[in-house]
Amino acid sequence: MQSESPVNILLVDDQPENLVALEAILGDLGANLVKSTSGEEALRCLLQDDFAVILLDVQMPQMDGFEVATLIRHRQRSRDTPIIFLTAFSSNEQFMFKGYALGAVDYLIKPIAPNILLSKVAIFIELFKKSEALRQKTEMLQQQTQALQQQAAQLEAINTELQTSEERFRLLSACSPLGVFVTDTEGYCVYTNPRFQSICCGSAETQPQQSWLVSVHPDDLAVAHSTWAAYLEDGQDYSQEFRFQSEETAHRWVSIRSARLVSEQKQFLGYVGTVEDITERKLAEAASAQVIREQAARQEAETANRMKDEFIAVLSHELRTPLNSILGWSHLLRSRNLDPQKIDYAISTIERNAITQKQLIEDILDVSQIVRGKLQLHCQPLDLAAIAQTALETVRPSAEAKAIALVDNLQDTARLEIVGDALRLQQVVWNLLTNAIKFTPQQGRVDLHLTVVADLAHAPVSPPPPYAPGYAQLQIRDTGMGIAADFLPHIFDRFRQADSSTTRAQGGLGLGLAIVYHLVEQHQGYVWADSPGPNQGTTFTVALPLVPVTAAAAPSSSLRDNPVGVAPRALADMSILIVEDDTDTREYLAFLLQSQGAIVTTAATAEEGLELLGATQPALLLCDISMPDMDGYTLIQKIRAELPAPQAQIPAIAITAHARLSDQTEALANGFQQHLPKPVEPEVLLQTVLRVTGTTA
Repeated sequence: MQSESPVNILLVDDQPENLVALEAILGDLGANLVKSTSGEEALRCLLQDDFAVILLDVQMPQMDGFEVATLIRHRQRSRDTPIIFLTAFSSNEQFMFKGYALGAVDYLIKPIAPNILLSKVAIFIELFKKSEALRQKTEMLQQQTQALQQQAAQLEAINTELQTSEERFRLLSACSPLGVFVTDTEGYCVYTNPRFQSICCGSAETQPQQSWLVSVHPDDLAVAHSTWAAYLEDGQDYSQEFRFQSEETAHRWVSIRSARLVSEQKQFLGYVGTVEDITERKLAEAASAQVIREQAARQEAETANRMKDEFIAVLSHELRTPLNSILGWSHLLRSRNLDPQKIDYAISTIERNAITQKQLIEDILDVSQIVRGKLQLHCQPLDLAAIAQTALETVRPSAEAKAIALVDNLQDTARLEIVGDALRLQQVVWNLLTNAIKFTPQQGRVDLHLTVVADLAHAPVSPPPPYAPGYAQLQIRDTGMGIAADFLPHIFDRFRQADSSTTRAQGGLGLGLAIVYHLVEQHQGYVWADSPGPNQGTTFTVALPLVPVTAAAAPSSSLRDNPVGVAPRALADMSILIVEDDTDTREYLAFLLQSQGAIVTTAATAEEGLELLGATQPALLLCDISMPDMDGYTLIQKIRAELPAPQAQIPAIAITAHARLSDQTEALANGFQQHLPKPVEPEVLLQTVLRVTGTTA
């Protein structure tokens, strides 16, 4: 039997030694003695607990015992708590009368006789215990009475509910918009409502044991059986959508839901589930999805058309602008009214703008190959520092023209061994440097730094390939215009520019960075851009996987060396046949070669060239590829197969506007010794002629 809790006795005295004395006297009563040194503290104690008796000192500072007693009696909870006043003023009857008037049960004079105090307090403790027991019994009787009344009300409600439950269930079952089924613990149906039978194409006479599985469309039946079997095994809530066979249409969509059926005593009784026809919802979802797809396609098409229109407008501008200078200065040169200085300036301007057009065309061709997946690389071991140095020297004049400081660490960088296409990687670095110089104002700064990093864990790129022992990281940082945060994700998109309006400050087609991204990606590398914002500069980072030093072979540079100067009349008395259908190109090539002493014969068609070659014995053939009636490939094949020696073995150079790597491969495979893309630089052509013919310059 659990022992009863000790009663509380409140001791109130401003002298701690008096409290200790009281505690010593009353300690054997087994009560919980709560001590308080002020009236305020005593009142706080009364807010928390009930007390069998209060021993209250009369003389206390701030609030005396009478004031405390008055406040105690004003509180409903402590109104009847016995109070014994303790005082040292034994001769003052006024205090005694005042104490009794406030409801005190006793008035003891200090010093207090311990046995008297002990007996008086013991009596109040006993009275408190009996009062508490009586109160508890009264509360218990009240609770029992209330419980009986509640039980009676509940029984009456249950009886009423039992009378109506059968009718309610019948109405719910008959009128429910959902099909309802109940199964036993093995999953066999023991009840189905009319809506279930309607959805499952049954009738009122359909046996309840027939499961919804018998109505599932054959194409969904295997999935339905497997998911239902798994549900019966693990007991989790079931929710699936299947097609049901239908007499009216090809099929109808149905949602099946089920849960375990458990009694109030936690006994597993089986499963309860619903079957809902969701055909209309599925049709609406399909229609909505179609609308969304059409809207997305329309928006994508509109965006593509807008970008195409912007690109065409930019392309027109970028092509017409240099043409304006070329045609304008050409017209002025024809007038022959220019002084020698202006003539040199005009020729320089024409050449510079022609080079600009050439770069635009090469960018467009590169993007075309990228889109068709035809861009090929000639990969071999390379030194990235050497490639960066070459690109840096190429753009240095452009930087000096704008007083832009070029800062690099290439002289302090050891060889960084990578595998790649030297020309294409030089194109990457050149594009990024050119871009940085273009968007950096006068007297700005462009930094190029090469470093080695172990991984790309902190870079905003996809996870690096596991085979890379490290990365050569090239960073190009400028102090230019910067890039807005909302445009950074599109910086490498084709045909996208931050400003494509007619008021834009910089030119270009917006293809350079797209080409850079693809070339770096083709080298198994990564490239990304960072910018704090507009007018705060931009940093482009290229990371290319390094190769182990032991695996790297000695590099054979595939960079196109600058041709050495060709001596005057280096082609003296060399017989050359030119086959070219374009008159201007044909006359330009003839004039160039004749100026070097060559004896040139020209043909406008492949048939004419074949006849001339059969009648003469030139030392070299320069041949275009795209020509009417017979192209250059067919011509060289006929020469190699049909003509007698020595004409059949004539050295041949293909000069063509087909500048792709695949075009070069095809030219060599068909019998040409060299392939030169148009426009052809004079010194490159002369060096190639000397090399193919084995002539020393």
